[in-house]
Amino acid sequence: QVQLVESGGGLVQAGGSLRLSCAASGRTFSSNTMGWFRQAPGKEREFVAAITWTSHIAYTDSVKDRFTISRDNAKNTLYLQMNSLKPEDTAVYYCAARSPSWDPIAPTAVNNYAYWGQGTQVTVSS
Repeated sequence: QVQLVESGGGLVQAGGSLRLSCAASGRTFSSNTMGWFRQAPGKEREFVAAITWTSHIAYTDSVKDRFTISRDNAKNTLYLQMNSLKPEDTAVYYCAARSPSWDPIAPTAVNNYAYWGQGTQVTVSS
């Protein structure tokens, strides 16, 4: 079992930055692929970024060159640095973890991830 707690969300103006953190506890963190997803009102949850145990990284096209995912296995923490934020980035952001799977590449589908945090709200004003 893995427990995930997100932090770092908030209200920011367009063009600003935020850094989300996800603290993981429970089973081994270093072998899990970790990801960030987001869900805007009235929309389905969508993939944002993911990172494997070997730091293979995947991003959705809309955040490439603006967002950076990283992990600190010593601290059992996942990060998402978000720069040049746009109003369309407004959503609840969720941290997710796969079961330990030694993935060679990062899966991007919601149903690939077994564990989820409660989410943190990110609001970008225009």
